[in-house]
Amino acid sequence: MKVEVKTLAGSSAGDIELADEVFAIAPRADILHRVVTWQLEKRRATARAARERGDVDRTGKKFGRQKGSGSARHGNRAAPQFIGGGKAHGPRRRDFDPSLNKKIRALGLKCALSAKAQEGKLLVVDNLALEAAKTKVLKEGLAKLGVSNGLFVDGSAVDVNFALASRNLHKVDVLPAVGANVYDILNHDHLVLTRAAVAALEARLARGAAPAKEA
Repeated sequence: MKVEVKTLAGSSAGDIELADEVFAIAPRADILHRVVTWQLEKRRATARAARERGDVDRTGKKFGRQKGSGSARHGNRAAPQFIGGGKAHGPRRRDFDPSLNKKIRALGLKCALSAKAQEGKLLVVDNLALEAAKTKVLKEGLAKLGVSNGLFVDGSAVDVNFALASRNLHKVDVLPAVGANVYDILNHDHLVLTRAAVAALEARLARGAAPAKEA
């Protein structure tokens, strides 16, 4: 699949051939749902548990007379009504650490990339290099690209000036290629890849595919 490459200023910078194995497969909603659910569950922290009566190390010896004291007939200091005793019906430990097969995760990323390509919301730019970290300049360039809500994916490292300039722009986020994921791709209207990002994603996802070829 051939896609036109643009610069951040909106001008043409040639073409690039995208691997059909990565960017032109049939998207599957069930796979996307599984991967997004897995990602969101992985974000949840483990719910802490409270010590209940059986978890408290206190004496079980009867500490008072059965009758005649004028108080209740207690027999264990670990009971919930005592200071230091166990919690009655306390929260239980809940661990949100699901697993998902690596092949399913890779297929989900391919489906997300292909979905953006089929919707016409996938753009390829030459690079994300900016001369200065100026939000106003970047905003004007994104307007020429037609991107107001987009995820930018760079190569092994993100351009520092671009990262600084995009921090104040709503729904404009940038990631290195290794951080590309299904949830963030689907959570933005546009997906913008650099040449380096395309090469990295194809090397990561395509079996035996050659690096992206420039036309």
